Amino acid sequence: MSIRVEVIHGDALAYPAEVLALKFAQSLFGVDKKVVALLEGNGVQVLSRLPAVGTTLLVNSAQAVAAPEVLLVGVVPLGRFDYQTIREFARSVLATLSAERPSLQHVAMTLHGVGFGLDETEAFRAEIAGVLDAVATNERPAGLTRVSIVENNAQSATRLTALLKSILPTNTVSDDQSRAETKLPSLGVARVSLGAVGHDSHQKPHVFVAMPFAEEYADRFHYGIQGAANAAGYLCERADLASFTGDVIAWVKDRIGSAALVVADLTAANPNVYLEVGYAWGRGVNTVLVVAQGDQLKFDVQTQRCLIFRSIHHLEELLTKELMALKVVAGG
Repeated sequence: MSIRVEVIHGDALAYPAEVLALKFAQSLFGVDKKVVALLEGNGVQVLSRLPAVGTTLLVNSAQAVAAPEVLLVGVVPLGRFDYQTIREFARSVLATLSAERPSLQHVAMTLHGVGFGLDETEAFRAEIAGVLDAVATNERPAGLTRVSIVENNAQSATRLTALLKSILPTNTVSDDQSRAETKLPSLGVARVSLGAVGHDSHQKPHVFVAMPFAEEYADRFHYGIQGAANAAGYLCERADLASFTGDVIAWVKDRIGSAALVVADLTAANPNVYLEVGYAWGRGVNTVLVVAQGDQLKFDVQTQRCLIFRSIHHLEELLTKELMALKVVAGG
């Protein structure tokens, strides 16, 4: 049997898979928050049964969403949510459905972790690795033929589609490697290409990006900063702080303190960005300052070296050169 793995640009709530699988990080956020509200509104009692870490809850959606059933997988709170959690989440989804819905053919998931500070590429690779782990160990529904990662943002979907092609060129993998005539990518080869993603991701150096989490900065981050950081061998992390609950400052301090360096976009003089730069300096973390041409720097940083960029492409060029140089100096 072959299994198609795909990225779909669309709304997970309106996507007609047989099961929509979501995480529950011990509080409700984003898509899971919307889905639970819709379920409760349609008379499906979920709030009193939300799954603890390591447990799951499978419910009939009562047409609250397009998928007939919703699976919630209990994971650790967001402050501890990491790439290994994502890999285990994806494996757990298929393992649970193997027992609960062995004849299921089509399951949908969303990408996790990106809005909460994790590198998009590493998070996606970890999720695909978890899917392939379940297939390799036969912990998946016997009837499974399709796994869809549903992404609402068109540009993110395009990036993830290209990334998936580098892992599974045909978007399809065979779980029957005994058939010599199969022309599909080897499951073993695909898993090797992912390495120990998730398991060893915490050992990889990361760049913390200090910049506003706003739509107008999205392209600047993804195409001007993230690409340069990944090319230099760094995971690239930033977070939508408005999405966090609890001690946000503690999370920021932890990620800055453990970062190999901080890249700070000083355009528009966002106070949070200046605060994060100050903390990085206090911790002795290397910082790379960038600003759009024509923008006014505050007096605090006017004497500091700053990369002045004319466009997103120019930013990528400047930052790639800078990060590569810093890596050489650091002996990396």
